[in-house]
Amino acid sequence: MRIERIGDTTDILGEGPVWDPRARCLWWVDIRRPAVRRFDLRAQHTDTWAMPEMVGSLAVRRNGGLLLAMKSALAYWSPQSGAIEKVAAPEAHRPAQRFNDGKCDPRGRFFAGTMNDLAREPDGTLYRFDGRQCIALRGGITIPNSLAWSPDRRTMIFSDSWTREIGAFAYDETSGALGPRRIFARIEPPAIPDGATFDAQGYLWCALYDGWKIARFTPEGRLDRAIDLPVQRPTSCQFGGGNLDILFVTTASQRLTPEELARQPLAGALLAIDVGVKGLPEPYFAA
Repeated sequence: MRIERIGDTTDILGEGPVWDPRARCLWWVDIRRPAVRRFDLRAQHTDTWAMPEMVGSLAVRRNGGLLLAMKSALAYWSPQSGAIEKVAAPEAHRPAQRFNDGKCDPRGRFFAGTMNDLAREPDGTLYRFDGRQCIALRGGITIPNSLAWSPDRRTMIFSDSWTREIGAFAYDETSGALGPRRIFARIEPPAIPDGATFDAQGYLWCALYDGWKIARFTPEGRLDRAIDLPVQRPTSCQFGGGNLDILFVTTASQRLTPEELARQPLAGALLAIDVGVKGLPEPYFAA
């Protein structure tokens, strides 16, 4: 299986890839740099915008521009003008907190989790933002990750990476409410579940940080297959390309020794893999 490097950027903590089919480009963030990046498939070119604070994830807005889950707030951002408009700051009074993984549900509402960036404590919260209200859904989270919705829209995947459990919630698409949680899959250490996405067959793909792999799980949560990677710290994955048949994988180079970096020249690179299946279009943020 061919694993290709896309562009020549090296992220400290690449995360949150989102494919925009209208513009035929992939957006992602380097949380620690901090920066927002965009790979234009037609031009085969990567653009980078420096950010004033960490950005944990993003969504493409239906009416143009992006929604950024920044350290201190959710904010609208224009790549053309650079203007940033903060629209929700539920934890602005807690300077140790930052937003991490975030993604839109099938109705275009943005879900994003916060975490304590200074200590691994269960201080985080999962929020839902529809452009008007930012509502807390679940607390006690250490590292929020793996947000994804099943093709039938009845299940939301969400992980607290610290527990090494991928959780599955019954999901009410109309209200955006979470139902009962069950354990979808458990991840063996030292790997932890990071960013995830569903393919068109209803299988979940999840990046295994510190696990050197991308794993594919059946709709019942059984391991279907695993793809070995040349990097220790894959962080997230997203299907893209004109036919949604390219699996883009973000990676991290953070906290690796010089010797480890020498053995992993692709650490921090954006990777592309033809995995033989197609993905689903990522919803635009509706507001």
